[in-house]
Amino acid sequence: MPRDREPLSVGRVIGDVLDPFTKSISLRVNYNSREVNNGCELKPSHVVNQPRVDIGGEDLRTFYTLVMVDPDAPSPSNPNLREYLHW
Repeated sequence: MPRDREPLSVGRVIGDVLDPFTKSISLRVNYNSREVNNGCELKPSHVVNQPRVDIGGEDLRTFYTLVMVDPDAPSPSNPNLREYLHW
């Protein structure tokens, strides 16, 4: 998929929050039994609690930093809380 059509670019996460990057490990985020994918929408009631996060990688000595953002919080026209700690 071309970068300009990827959900992270369309949602202005890449460019506003993150510099362009190349994926190097797998990442899985679940709220209860619902897996989060780029571009999916979740209701506030689904994301009240902290998610389960599984980060892949072969070297268990490597540490990663995870930052989760809500690119349209509180609304798409005024995303001033996109980098707020929501839980």
